[in-house]
Amino acid sequence: MKPLKRRQLFKTSLLGLSGLSVLGLTGCNPSEASENIIRVGITSRPRMLDPRKATDALSSRVNRLIYRQLIDFDERFLPVPDLANWQILSPTHYRFTLTEHPDFHNGLPMTAHDVVATYQSVLDPDFGSAHRGSLKGIKTIKVVNDQQVDFILSAEDALFVGRLVIGILPASLIQQQHRFQDNPIGSGKCAFVSLTEQKLVLERQSDKVLLELIPVKDATVRVLKLKKGELDIIQNDLSPELVLHCEQQPNFTVQWFKGTNFGYIGFNFEDPLLAQPALRQAIAHGIDRQAIVDAMFNGHARLAGGLLVPEHWSGAADIPPYEYNPTKAKRLLEQVEIPPELIKKGSNNQPIIELSYKTSNDPTRIRLATIYQSQLKKIGIHLNIQSYDWGTFYSDIKQGRFQLYSLAWVGIKSPDIFQYVFDSDAIPPNGANRGRYRDKASDQLIRTAGKTASLEEQAKLYQQLQHRLQETLAIMPLWYEDQYSVMRSNITGYRLYSDGRLDGLLNVQKK
Repeated sequence: MKPLKRRQLFKTSLLGLSGLSVLGLTGCNPSEASENIIRVGITSRPRMLDPRKATDALSSRVNRLIYRQLIDFDERFLPVPDLANWQILSPTHYRFTLTEHPDFHNGLPMTAHDVVATYQSVLDPDFGSAHRGSLKGIKTIKVVNDQQVDFILSAEDALFVGRLVIGILPASLIQQQHRFQDNPIGSGKCAFVSLTEQKLVLERQSDKVLLELIPVKDATVRVLKLKKGELDIIQNDLSPELVLHCEQQPNFTVQWFKGTNFGYIGFNFEDPLLAQPALRQAIAHGIDRQAIVDAMFNGHARLAGGLLVPEHWSGAADIPPYEYNPTKAKRLLEQVEIPPELIKKGSNNQPIIELSYKTSNDPTRIRLATIYQSQLKKIGIHLNIQSYDWGTFYSDIKQGRFQLYSLAWVGIKSPDIFQYVFDSDAIPPNGANRGRYRDKASDQLIRTAGKTASLEEQAKLYQQLQHRLQETLAIMPLWYEDQYSVMRSNITGYRLYSDGRLDGLLNVQKK
């Protein structure tokens, strides 16, 4: 079977580029803005500027600019000190020592009391932090002195240090029940100035440059504003053809960086059809991932074998992929036990299995769905695509109201994600096991790895787990999408990161 051509994937979407000229994208006279203001186009407002409650990617990225945290991660995603280093006094006793004492943006110096107050508030069930679950192993938190904090755990947790990524808040404001989501006060390299429906404004502490994050929902309008000089930078969230168009503009600079965002197709294991391995395997062999990467992403993505990238300290580079093989996919379909009422006849009187596929109403995600639909039709599966607004779609997925869906995991650092996503006890609302995947062998590997102190042994166990997840097709890995930015040519010093963070704004300059 011939691979899908780029023109077949783009034949309708490229028509949308003509609208850019109609809007005046070409030939505009850019309005020069002050060198003291750098404007970034984003898709929507950050939802939560209190790091104890933030869960969406954009809010988490913005909060990194406003707040500091105890630890960060290196290029292999191992924990490294940020505000503090640590000692392991026993398997359940960790001591953190502040090595930096930044002032909060209200002028108060940070001490160990602020660290304790921050984490105690996260653990308070009445506060309702979404991060309480990942920190539930903390038994007590104690101030040793102004520089040191002790964390006592209820049980050994080899991944504990990597969980301490909450931005530290002033204890005095926590006690006053200050609304950080409206007026965030941290100790990060950017201070909060204002937040309206039109923009979020931060001030860089090093040079007082203002960073304006401006929501522009429509991607084409975002590019138009960049052309006019109303924006200086766009990071990600453009359609592939818009990125191609931007690469052709003389006044734009487009840069790329290898990414870690993991795209996948999810299966409902409580569905009697998708619970059968043969059907999941047929789907995996029936989708030509490389053709999609080449055409939809212009080659700017890597095929994925597991949730963690191969360069992660516990990543598995040797996971065998499900190669595109429509002939094998058809043979596998013959093994699937299907109730007669669910079998339909195709145009050539061949049996067709109909499955529902849910997605958000994002145009790129809908286009991907139609490609899956076209490819799977050739092996005898008809996808009934159902697209919804994000809230409805996400609610359905969490509640198990689907057969197939597609999402992405963004910014994954720690292998504790496996417990959250694949453990039998992590079915929502207790975690993110949305597919209702239950496998005793996977559970055992997850729990053994979590109790193993040796990093080398942990890595081996997590690699075994990833092989098991691929063998059972807990999900269908798709790809790791590259990160990219589009900037006006007078912007310099902007750096991309594999997880999509916005830390490049800390050093970017406008000429």
